[in-house]
Amino acid sequence: MRANELAHSINEETIAYRRDIHKHPEPSMKEFRTTDRICEELEKLGVKYERKQPTGVFAEIKGTKGESDKIVMIRGDIDALDIQEKTDLDFASINDGVMHACGHDTHNAMLLGAVKVLNQMRDEFAGTVRFVFQPGEETCQGAPAMLEQGAMDGVGYAFGIHISSTLPLGQISALAGASHAATDRYWIKVSGKTSHGADPKNGIDAAVAGCSIVTALQTIVSREYDPADPLVVTVGQIHSGSRFNIIPGYCEIEGTIRTYSREIHNEIQDTVARIAENTRAAYRCKAEVIYNKITEVLYNDADAVALGQKAIEKVLPGGCVEGKPTMGGEDFAFYTTAKDAKCAFFSLGARWPEEDKVYSRHHEKVLFDERALETGVALYAQLAIDALADLNK
Repeated sequence: MRANELAHSINEETIAYRRDIHKHPEPSMKEFRTTDRICEELEKLGVKYERKQPTGVFAEIKGTKGESDKIVMIRGDIDALDIQEKTDLDFASINDGVMHACGHDTHNAMLLGAVKVLNQMRDEFAGTVRFVFQPGEETCQGAPAMLEQGAMDGVGYAFGIHISSTLPLGQISALAGASHAATDRYWIKVSGKTSHGADPKNGIDAAVAGCSIVTALQTIVSREYDPADPLVVTVGQIHSGSRFNIIPGYCEIEGTIRTYSREIHNEIQDTVARIAENTRAAYRCKAEVIYNKITEVLYNDADAVALGQKAIEKVLPGGCVEGKPTMGGEDFAFYTTAKDAKCAFFSLGARWPEEDKVYSRHHEKVLFDERALETGVALYAQLAIDALADLNK
């Protein structure tokens, strides 16, 4: 396929660009140098682009095969994590305490590579390919910001790729339906009345109320919702009291909830509030619930996945494998809620060849096999071409 050939021809450029971005990582929504570099490369190509606020870039290439108003969006995130890199790479981060530990430097490079490939293939497609270089995935601020600025306007198909340090090189996973859970964070602040530990009747014990709330929250999975629906309710922190002989006047609970069901996701905030309210009342305490919905459910459209599987077979014959759902969150999920657009998200294998150097994403020593980048460039391009062909039928 021509996408493969062109991706191969620019592979050294793709790797060099990736290493430059890796060496200069920037935290979420502060990717200013990264945005400058993207714009610099797009200007060299003469490709139309727009800088977004506060960071990020939209670029567009219109095919010349015929007239079409159809649009396909492909997205690559560009932010890094607040992690001190501990690899021995020649191009390791020079920015203290910041590292591309999730592989977004590779997404950035692969998406730019796809721009270069499709810029040479304009005469092979009709319609427009929109490239979204998205900031702030790690804080889940980027996708909503890009949506507000028009990322999905007029889009018929949208695709994303995430590199994987644990999926073997030469494999790309695809999964129809929910692949990444909705990710929520909650705080419950319980207040009572302190008293001497030897005289608890004169106090209102916030610790006892808080512990009872923690226990009650654990009934949500099997007593509030069908246990066949994947749902996780986690209490990650609980803090109460100041001294061994004082009845605590406060208790703070913090945790996360994950679900693959959009219906449950819409309801569960009220469920948590009801449990906290009724339990605190039984112990004469007060309680405040703060609930933050971080990401939506990432739901892959079956048609988009089927199209993607065919594209994968074109760029990597025999490389498509069935993905497994994860309770981890991914802000590409926000794009999948857009009306009238079919979306799909794929994982690209880039497992390091030396077993003792294989680490998961977000690890200070994580490594990605750069041989995967050429495949990623070709796949981005093939997805765009095939999706536009489908929309133009």
